[in-house]
Amino acid sequence: MRVAVGLLFLLHCLSGSQAQGEDGRLSEGGNTSKQTTPDIWAEVKALRDMVVQLNVEQRYLEAIVKESESQVEELRVELIITKMHVEQLQTENSAQAAGLQSLETMLSATESRTSALEKESTDLEARLRHTESELVTSKSRIDQLERENAEKPKVAFFAGLKNAGLVGPFNTEITLKYSKVFTNIGNAYNPATGFFTAPVQGVYQLQFTLYGGRTSYSAVSLIKNGESIMYNGVDQYGDYFTNFVVLELLAGDEIHLVLPANNVVYDSTGNHTTFSGSLLFPL
Repeated sequence: MRVAVGLLFLLHCLSGSQAQGEDGRLSEGGNTSKQTTPDIWAEVKALRDMVVQLNVEQRYLEAIVKESESQVEELRVELIITKMHVEQLQTENSAQAAGLQSLETMLSATESRTSALEKESTDLEARLRHTESELVTSKSRIDQLERENAEKPKVAFFAGLKNAGLVGPFNTEITLKYSKVFTNIGNAYNPATGFFTAPVQGVYQLQFTLYGGRTSYSAVSLIKNGESIMYNGVDQYGDYFTNFVVLELLAGDEIHLVLPANNVVYDSTGNHTTFSGSLLFPL
């Protein structure tokens, strides 16, 4: 644009110079004026054509500049958008990094918990195996005890004397025959004879209760294989007394109770006078 203005200014100056030249030449002579004027107008025309071309080029350049400015603006907008997108990606990346860190922490905690659970599971399996072993041992012991219990002889008896009241007094001792048998496991007691016979070697408990019936003195002797082991009696009429012994007996040993001479015992449906015994354990 400035070039075009300069050219216009130059044309203006040339026009002024042409007018002054024409005045001077008129005063000197006509031939010089005729030769100079065509050359100046040719130059002016060339300059005008140059100005027109420059104007066209200027408009073309202005269009290019405008298009370039538009492209620059578009690039600037794209740059801003890209920057925003990058910032968003950075934010998302930071969030993902934080999330990843949190996941790594959770994973570490989970691995620790898994390791603890695996150890606990191993301990439980060991305890389970130990318990199963103890159960097997206990079952074996129970089976053994059951076999031993099944093989162990069962001996127990309990009998009352009779329901007819007084027995005695007599001039000599008599064997008391406890005829009311309530329990006789193992059939070791014979109510017909009044004798208890040990079926196996072992430790036995034997007990007796006596009632005098308030009529005379009462007493009883416990006999083992014909030998007196214990004698019990009362000095008053009608008293009760109870006693027991624990004896080691061999298989076949016999126990019975004897009523001494001049003593009485009493029994009825109330079972005042009784004899009982049981095997505590075999030997």
